[in-house]
Amino acid sequence: MQRYYFTVHFLPKQANLALLTGRCISIMHGFILKHNIKGMGVTFPAWSDSSIGNVIAFVHKDMEVLNSLKEQAYFVDMQDCGFFKISQISTVPDSCQEVRFIRNQAVAKIFTGESRRRLKRLQKRALARGEDFNPKKVEAPREIDIFHRVAMTSKSSQEDYILHIQKQDADCQAEPVLSNYGFSSNEKFKGTVPDLSPLIESN
Repeated sequence: MQRYYFTVHFLPKQANLALLTGRCISIMHGFILKHNIKGMGVTFPAWSDSSIGNVIAFVHKDMEVLNSLKEQAYFVDMQDCGFFKISQISTVPDSCQEVRFIRNQAVAKIFTGESRRRLKRLQKRALARGEDFNPKKVEAPREIDIFHRVAMTSKSSQEDYILHIQKQDADCQAEPVLSNYGFSSNEKFKGTVPDLSPLIESN
């Protein structure tokens, strides 16, 4: 299947990459929900063990869809202000390796704040069902592979939350079954995206 992509390069040297990445994903998330678009993928060509990188790319089979996303006011304004450099839409080369960027919600459960929020939600549900709430003791966390954080804000509740993203190599291109954030998951969403790192200058 032929795919296309464009990249957004964050230009400020001291940029908060988690925040800028989150803003870009929020714009895409709203855009695909509004227009009922499926199969939009997110890939991080400058990903490394230490950083999510200063480039995000959006991948889709329809060039017109990408063009409309690229024209969203946030991207246009950030480019006009000199904060973003946005590429032309290009064809994904056949030579690209395939990867999965996985939103791993199990990572969030390790952190105290997230555990507290989760317990609150479970307590609320139990009370709504008229049940007693007896949380089980959480097991010691197992070792977790490298992940990076993406900072998000819920439009409806205005609450901040974090997406924990991990990179995984894939053997071959899979159908773009991806979440509304453009990611794979450990269970439901098994789509792949191209590894564009050989094509990108991240400095």
